[in-house]
This record gives sequence, C-alpha cells and structure tokens, in this order.
Amino acid sequence: MIRAFQWDLARQVERLDHLLALLPRYADWGYARLYLHLEDAVDYPSLPGVARADAYAWRDLEKLVSAARDQGITVVPIANLLGHTQYLIKTEAWRDLNELRDPATGAALPVGQICPLHPRTPELAEKLVGDLAPLCTAGEIHVGLDESFHLGKHPLSRAEIAEVGLAGHFARHVARLHALANARGLRLGLWADMLALLPEAIPLLAPLSSGLPAPRSRLPALSAYDWYYHPFAQRPRMELYNFSEYELAPALRAAGIAYWACPMNGAFRHEVAPVWGERLQNLAAWWRRAQAVRADGYLVTSWEPYRLALGTTTLMDAAAATLWLEPERGDDPASLLAAGLRRLAAPPSAARHPSHRQSMIDDGLSAAAARVLARGLLATDAQAFCGNSRWEINTRWDSVGPRRESPLPHAAAERRLARLAKHPALAAIPAAGLAATLRFQTYLAARDAFVRRAAAQAARLRRLAAKGADNTDVNQQLTTAREDALAFHARLRAARRDAHAMWTHSRPDETFAASQNAAVLADDAARLRAWRTWLRAVGRRPAHARRASPVLGRWTLRFTVHHFAPAWQKVVVEQQQPDGAWRELYGRVTIEFRARGARPHPKQLRLEFACPVDDPDAPLRIATRCVGQVAISHAELTDGVTTLAHRPSRIRHTLGETAPKSGWPRVEWTRNTGELALSWS
Repeated sequence: MIRAFQWDLARQVERLDHLLALLPRYADWGYARLYLHLEDAVDYPSLPGVARADAYAWRDLEKLVSAARDQGITVVPIANLLGHTQYLIKTEAWRDLNELRDPATGAALPVGQICPLHPRTPELAEKLVGDLAPLCTAGEIHVGLDESFHLGKHPLSRAEIAEVGLAGHFARHVARLHALANARGLRLGLWADMLALLPEAIPLLAPLSSGLPAPRSRLPALSAYDWYYHPFAQRPRMELYNFSEYELAPALRAAGIAYWACPMNGAFRHEVAPVWGERLQNLAAWWRRAQAVRADGYLVTSWEPYRLALGTTTLMDAAAATLWLEPERGDDPASLLAAGLRRLAAPPSAARHPSHRQSMIDDGLSAAAARVLARGLLATDAQAFCGNSRWEINTRWDSVGPRRESPLPHAAAERRLARLAKHPALAAIPAAGLAATLRFQTYLAARDAFVRRAAAQAARLRRLAAKGADNTDVNQQLTTAREDALAFHARLRAARRDAHAMWTHSRPDETFAASQNAAVLADDAARLRAWRTWLRAVGRRPAHARRASPVLGRWTLRFTVHHFAPAWQKVVVEQQQPDGAWRELYGRVTIEFRARGARPHPKQLRLEFACPVDDPDAPLRIATRCVGQVAISHAELTDGVTTLAHRPSRIRHTLGETAPKSGWPRVEWTRNTGELALSWS
C-alpha cells in the first residue's frame, strides 16, 4: 500500500526552505508520495494572470519536486478541473467558463465552477495538464472534481444531462480528462465523493481502467480517493445523507479503479489547532479500513492550514507514521500522539533501515514526557475552537455574548490551556509551534469568556438605567466592566505575539499582517475599542445603556436549535419589511465539525442562537435552508430588561426537509425549506 501525504499550498503558501527541510523527515517516516494542492498558488507558464500575488515561481515548484525525488518521494499535483475552480473563474480570461449564468442576460457570474461542456474547457484543461505533466513524477495527475454541486446549471450541461443523465454527464467529463492525461502517459486521480453521490457513474468509467502505455500499464489508469474526516467504525459516512454509511470499494474494484483511503490531519477552516483526538481517530479508522479492503493507497490530506502553525499538522503526520512504523503500539490517540511527539522532537535522520527508527525517537523527547504532553493536548479537545457555533465570534460579538451560555467553561479552559502552554516538554519540539498555539488557544478561550461577561454587564447596566438606580450602582458596574476590558486588552496584545510566532514558524515574517489570524485580532481590537467607547458613553449618560453595543443588540432574539439529524442545514432569522418582503437579519450554518455531530441521530446536541434585532415590532420568523431538518424551541425576544416569549416555549417546532439517503441532493443556500413565524406573549 502506498503511503502519501498532502500539502494544501492553494490555501496557504509556505516558505520553500521550510518545505524542503521537511522532505527528509517524511522520507524517514515512510511516506512515498507527496500530493500538492495548488490552484492559484503557482505561476503556470500557460495560464498568465491566474497566479495570485504570493504564488510560487515555476522554478520553485520544480525545485520542490526535484528535492522530493531525491528523497525517494514522488509527486502528484492536484489541478481542480470542475468544483473548486474559482481560482480560474476569477480571471477575465476564463470567466465565461462558469457553469452559473445570470438568468436575465446569460452572462457568466463572478463565482461558481467551470462548465464541463464549455467550448474552451478542453483548451483550459490542455494548458493546465500540459504545464503540470513534467512534475507528475508519480505518473499521475489528480484533477479534484469534488463537491461539484453546480453541475447542470449551464444550458449546455442541462442539454447533455437530459440525454444521458447526471451520472453520464459526470462520467463523460472524467473520460475526457482521462484521455488528456493518457495522451501524456499519466494516470488520472479524482476525489470519490461525487462517485458516492452518483454511483451509476462507476460502471461507466470501467472502460477507462486499462490502456496506459508501458511502463505504467501495470497500475490502474484511474484512482478514486475516498475521504471522510470524522471517526468511524467500518465504513465512512456521507454528511449530505444525514451521515449514512456508504461503501465504494467493491464497485470501484469491479470497475478496475484504484481505491485510496484518505483521512485528514488538521483543521476545518477556522480552527487554530487540530482537534487532536478526533483527527487521530480518523487517521486510525482509515488505516484499519485501508487494510481491510486492501486499498491501493493511504493519503493523509491537509486542508486550509492558514490559521494554524504548520508544525501541528506535521505532528499529526508523524503520529500517523506510527501506524506502519510501530504497529505494536496500537492505534489509540494517546499512543499515536505520544509517538508523534517523540518522532517530531527527534533530530532529522537520513536513516531508512528499521533498526534505526528507535534511535531516531530516543534522541529527543522522553517517553514519559511525551505521554504527559499527549494527554494534555487530548484534554484540550473538550473546549476546542471548532465549528460554526464557536467560530462566529470571529465575525461578531453581539450574536455570541447574549446566548444563554455561561462564561465559566471558557474561563476554566483558559486556565487549563495556560498551564499546558508552560509544560517543559514543549521546549523539546519548538519546530511544531505548539507552545505558541496553546497560548493563542488560551486567548480564544479568554475571549469567549470576556464577551459573555461583557454582554451580561451591558444587560445589568440597562436594568440599572431602567429602574433609575443611583450613580453609585451604575459607576460600580462600569468600573467592573472597564477593568475587565483593560485586562482583555492586555490579553489581545499578547495574542498578537503568539499568532505571529505561529505564522513565522513556516511563513515569511512580512506576510503576517495580511494573515487570517492577524485580521481576526484587528477586528477584536476594533470591537474592544467600540465596547470601551460605549461604556464611556453610559458613564456620561446612563440612559445610553438602552442603545446597541458591540456585545449586545438593542433587542436580541434568542432560541435553541435541536440538531437531531445533522446534514447541511442553515438556520436564518428573517424580518418582514414595510413593503412585505422578508429580509435576512442573521444566519448560521449548523455544521459543527465534531464527532458528536457526525452521526445520524446525536443525543442532546443543542445549539444556542442569538440575533440582534433593532425593531421589535416588525414580524420575525426563523427559517431553515439547504439539506436536512432541525427543531426550534425556547424562542424569546429580550432587551435585557423586558423579555417576550414565543409560546409555548418548550414545544419543539421541526423545520426543513428530511435529508435524502441516496441520489443527487438539492444544495441551495438561499431557498427556505421551513419557516416558523414568531408571536410574543
């Protein structure tokens, strides 16, 4: 079985010298292939204008591929050629390839994905594959094709789908790309999720499984990469199908298509560190499955690493190597993580022979220290900054602070993270950026606690103003709020230093100012200034407390979402306008990216929602969108002084449409699938 790893350079360009230094380590750890997810991170010779400002020069990519070959690691470039092709559509030269068109004019929209049947799509694919072909040292090019939910929107696509069906339409696109790769003696790879959604396409691809020129004809001409990023028992699950299990391996094998098992090592978009235990369980689950189904390969993928230190995902890759280097250790998260910590702390070695592997580990971190540190990291999962519910604080505070949630768990997490960040064993593995990561996580926990305390303070000031309390009581509350804000200001300054340390671990110092975490901290600083300004205004005139603040709207709609059948749901709040139209005030996707939500019917998975409202008299409603159902209860409208409840408050109102168990799902984020009109008593 081929063991491989992936770098997502499309989402985050890393320093070339850092990547080159990592290659010998990956070779020591038994990895034989490197997959490079590129998009617009490379200056393609034949596609001028596609590369972004910080993209690698073509000679840098050639240098990386050459250095990998010197370490015995072959390379597979990933060139998205269906979904995730915004990197092409963003340019005027390729905008017209978009599947999505303006209904009135027929012009290509600025966002979407390329149309497989556009007359210029073959030209684009020819240029992209032609540029990357010399870098395909593994004899394969991966063309993505995942999450292509805009299929069939272009008039040309609709016409072919009417003739051969959606599965036939997709299979024909794969066949054309296969012919393009085959002409260059290359195999073709694609992510397998579209085959899970369109299983009828698999037998249509069977004729492509042979016919490559020697010397590569002994390998399948087509490879499908099956991915799923949560722990599972025997078979992966499909989120769009309410996490129903699916099985692709037998059908792919029957069609002569290679089957790859693909776990994930890192973070989901806004996380600043992996959810250690769940990622390790995912790595182990896929390894067991790969062995059970005799997979052709095992690819540890990495996605969207721009908010974390690259060393944390490198640590996960080191931990995954334990599965084949030291299988006797078992595959429980604590054992894997402890071994990964020791492996990452060991000095680089050119040794390849199994007899040298133990010495490579013993030179760095002791076994006892590694076990203690591993247990500490795993314990941080309880309050991991993960999922849309937690991430929302990055964009606004007035929909987080007023929730019916206590700040105490976040304050406790802050203390635990601060203790762990001082663990002496972290000094043995500075290359991972772990200490800075833990300190930054400490800030995030402190922010969650602070924003909730601030919202409670704003509500108390309103109540004092409403009852005409004397200035002594108001000033006492203001003093508490100001001191809390001053202490948080100091935390924010320290967090910038920690975020900078995480960034410069593998990225140029001068690019930090434009990084995602730097932007989050800048927004936090702006909200903190606005909060302190609001407090000063209340000090001058207590009645100002009735006005909206950065942590508490003038009024707030609060309700509980019971996530009893997770899929791809979005919950929105809409308010009726004077002309009768409904305007969206607020919306949040319910995906939490945690194992507890990655099951068909999780128990007690409740999410608190809070939405600022300016006009309490205009009608309000809660609606669901996209795929799946939720239930709503305990809706209330409050300004911190007066609370109006939707009756009966405890009754659960089920909204949305049941997620499908098969077939092509209707993925639309703007169409309401259920609505609950709110009335107050």
